[in-house]
Formats: sequence, C-alpha cells, structure tokens
Amino acid sequence: MTTGWSLFVIFLVVLNIAGCAWLLWWTSKVRGNEGRNTSETTGHVWDGDITEYNKPLPKWWINLFWITIVFSIGYLLWYPGLGSFAGYAGWTSAGEHDAAKAEADARIAEAFGRFEGMPIDEIARHPDAVSFGARLFANHCALCHGSDARGARGFPNLTDDSWQWGTGTPDEILQTILHGRQAAMPPLAAAIGGDVGVTEVTAYVQSLSGIKADPALAAAGKARYAGVCAACHGPDGKGNPVLGAPDLTDGVWLYGSDFASISEGIRNGRAGMMPAHEPILGELRSRLVGAYVWSLSHDGQVVSSGAQ
Repeated sequence: MTTGWSLFVIFLVVLNIAGCAWLLWWTSKVRGNEGRNTSETTGHVWDGDITEYNKPLPKWWINLFWITIVFSIGYLLWYPGLGSFAGYAGWTSAGEHDAAKAEADARIAEAFGRFEGMPIDEIARHPDAVSFGARLFANHCALCHGSDARGARGFPNLTDDSWQWGTGTPDEILQTILHGRQAAMPPLAAAIGGDVGVTEVTAYVQSLSGIKADPALAAAGKARYAGVCAACHGPDGKGNPVLGAPDLTDGVWLYGSDFASISEGIRNGRAGMMPAHEPILGELRSRLVGAYVWSLSHDGQVVSSGAQ
C-alpha cells in the first residue's frame, strides 16, 4: 500500500471513530435544566394518548458504547487496521497461515511420515493412507477430474487403464502430480491443406478407432496424416506417451470422438495443462494422492483394510 492510500485509510478510520464518539456525546448529554426525567417529546403521538419522549439513554448503555470505542482503538493499535501500520502485535494473515500450515504438516508427518519416499503402489497397501489421499484428492483434484475421478471433457479419466503420459506406472503418476504436464497439440490447418485437409485427416483419425467415416476422405487423409501427424502420434496412430500424444486407435477420447470435436482439435490445436502440485501439496501429500489415484485403476492389488 502506498503512503498516500495508507494516510487516506487512516484518515477514514479516525474520522469514523471520532464521529461515533461525538455522536454518542451529543445524543447522551443532559441539556440545560432538563435533567434525566425530562418531559421533552419528539412530537410523535399515537392513538391520541401514546407519546414518544426524547430521553437520554441509560448510563450503563452509554458506558458500553464508550467501552466499545476504547476497545476499537486498542484493537487497531494491536492489530493491523490503520493503513500500512503493522500493529504492535506484529500479526499478519500470512504468518497465521504459515503457523497453521506448520502445525498441520507436523500432524501429517507424525501420522504418515513412515510413507516418506515410499513408492505410491506400496503406500496404496495401507488403507489409512489411501483414505487420506482420497480426501486430498477431493480438495485439490476433484474440481477438474470429478469427485469420482472419471474426468470430463478435456480432463482424463483416472479410473481406467488409458494414460496419455506414460503407461500408468507409480513413478509416472507421481511425476505428473509433482511437476504437472503441459499438452502441446499445435494448430495444423495450414500444415495439412486448410479446411479440405482438416476434413480428410479427421475422417482418417475416426477410421483409426473404428468410427464409420467416408472411405475416400479417410484414404486422402491418411497421406496427409503420414506427412504431419505421424511425427507425434506414430504412423499407426498408437501415440507417444513420452510426448503425451494420445493413442488414436483405442476409442478413448479426451475431447470427444465426434467429427466436430476432432476437426476442432486438428484445426486449432489443444493446450491442456495439469498444474504442478508439489508447491501446493508438498512431496509427502503428493505421494498420498498418488497412492489413491493408483488404487483407482488397480483395485485388485490394494490390500484390504485389515492389512499392514
């Protein structure tokens, strides 16, 4: 906050407190010889004989207001509330967060520290760790992958055996969680012959996974595919898990298998991004999430709740 804004905020706060104090003093004072039992009225009369009197507030009530004002001044001096003034307590929301996080990390380390550095498939043998990983997944991953981890358009299903990056090994899953992934499907309309080329390659790509397509268009698209698309997806369309280039023959589609969705991806490219979660979760929590994710597609290999 700049000095100018800080002074402006301080001015507004002081003005409001002073205004409240003045208003309290002015409305509660005894005027002249009227005394506490003044018969002065507001002029409001109801039903002919019910009159509203203008009397000061009770002394105890007024004192509560004064105590409130004094408390607010002390609070603003102790905690930050006057512009850029840090307060005599030195309290900050960032410090409060860091302290709470350190306390939570200590509890987690005590409960799950034995899993530090352990492969996630081994962690998945411990139901308590998988259960905690599921809660972490719900808090940090379900927004994109869904509460059931089955994904949505543009977000992969984590419960099947189809993997865009790698083959679903424990190390690859953990790598994805820790460091994220960045898809890089470039727009290819100009490279494959404009709208005609996009139409032909789309038909060929559909044919690779058994989707009914015009044979003539698919045949023409095969040559265009071989010249441009095969560099990433392979000559047979099986993909390249190292590059994150998906298999086009397995019937699993991240953005949809209809003609419009495939042609859109070819024409405009795709840029899906899985953010790195190590800065958010830390290494141990990432392993616990990884154990949960690994367990989703390896149900038969997860030991029952009584195992250790």
